[in-house]
Amino acid sequence: MNTAANLLYLDTALALASSAGALLSQGAHARQPAQSKGVSTDLVTKYDRAAEELIIAGLRARHPDHRILAEESGDRGGDPHAPRWIIDPLDGTTNFAHGLPLFSVSIACEVDGELAVGVVAAPALGLVFAAARGQGARRNGEPIHVSAVSSLDSSLLVTGFPYDRRTARENNFAQFVALKKKAQGIRRFGSAALDLAFTAAGCFDGYWEMRLRPWDVA
Repeated sequence: MNTAANLLYLDTALALASSAGALLSQGAHARQPAQSKGVSTDLVTKYDRAAEELIIAGLRARHPDHRILAEESGDRGGDPHAPRWIIDPLDGTTNFAHGLPLFSVSIACEVDGELAVGVVAAPALGLVFAAARGQGARRNGEPIHVSAVSSLDSSLLVTGFPYDRRTARENNFAQFVALKKKAQGIRRFGSAALDLAFTAAGCFDGYWEMRLRPWDVA
């Protein structure tokens, strides 16, 4: 583990998440035009694309030899041994498009096949979650820890549903009903990155979801 490199990558992720968050904040709290990406429930806005372009430009300037995997533009290859950045410029696009401030910017860096750094910024909520391998995780600079709750009956859970839930056989409906009967409560925010961040902070006691992509969880 290269702690110095990880902290450098964390600084990059924090800076670019802040810049992308400022851009997204310009369109928050109001409905935004959106297009479907093949499934009517899978949306993209001009803000998704603009935020991704901003982040990629920043990575190219700071780490020109690194690889990039981004939700909207896909895999940008390079040296297979170089670190790889994994980006979701706007996680929770449906919320954003409807003016609901539950969305986030997610940026991670993978080194030698192992996640080294992760940042999830929720600009409309004023929250930044950040972690570097071996350095713990923080919310707005303060250390966070997962919940110590061990009973499902006392647990607040969070989940999500796949974009093709209307037609897919694996749609999470049965699991949701089963756990809804057992848990203290279940929430559905619409941003997997935020779900994971709040679980890391102990706000939720557990999280599950089906068929997520690397940029949803990295």
